[in-house]
Amino acid sequence: MSLLDVSALDAGYGELQVLSNVDLHVEEGEYVTIVGPNGAGKSTAMKAVFGIADRLDGSITFDGGDIGDMDPEEVIHEGLSYVPQVDNVFPSLTVEENLRLGAYILDETPEERRRAVFERFPILEERLDANAGTLSGGQQQMLAMGAALMLDPDLLLLDEPSAGLAPDLVTEMFDRVDAVNDSGTAVLMVEQNAKEALRRCDRGYVLAQGENRYEGSGRDLLGDDEVRKQFLGG
Repeated sequence: MSLLDVSALDAGYGELQVLSNVDLHVEEGEYVTIVGPNGAGKSTAMKAVFGIADRLDGSITFDGGDIGDMDPEEVIHEGLSYVPQVDNVFPSLTVEENLRLGAYILDETPEERRRAVFERFPILEERLDANAGTLSGGQQQMLAMGAALMLDPDLLLLDEPSAGLAPDLVTEMFDRVDAVNDSGTAVLMVEQNAKEALRRCDRGYVLAQGENRYEGSGRDLLGDDEVRKQFLGG
């Protein structure tokens, strides 16, 4: 049984349908990437899993339980955390306060979780009392991921973690995602930097016009002539 199983999913926003009959799954500890052109529905698929987009048909199960009609406030209790592409930190709050908000569903912030986050992102401990708005773009992305990891999720959902970063920081960000996955957390990531994402992930999905087009290991998709020609720039 997959950790996450999305089957025949139709999803969108109100009456606007974006996804049609989409299937995807993530195994425990797996690293899965969704790639495709702009407007393909990649972020909508992730938002539907987290209860932000509307499930119109199909099923979404996590760890064997139906989460298809849950709100984000309910989904987070099931063991999923989500890092949106933009507006993913509170700039007027300190790093410490942002991390505490990541664990807001708990009565107390577990010290072992703080330590685990600092081990992965040492800069956050160094800037603990700084307002998040004073951090660099890469540091803010680390803070967003750190806050999402405060609950020690079974599955981390990442929407375009390299978006807006300077080119020299993109590799570092991917290294951070690799480290999170290496620690045992499953990752489902939407990413425009498709070639690099597919090089690093276990498996990938290519979406186009709201539908599944290709699925396979990252290596197989990178080596597929049609995938390269249509979606990876040759």
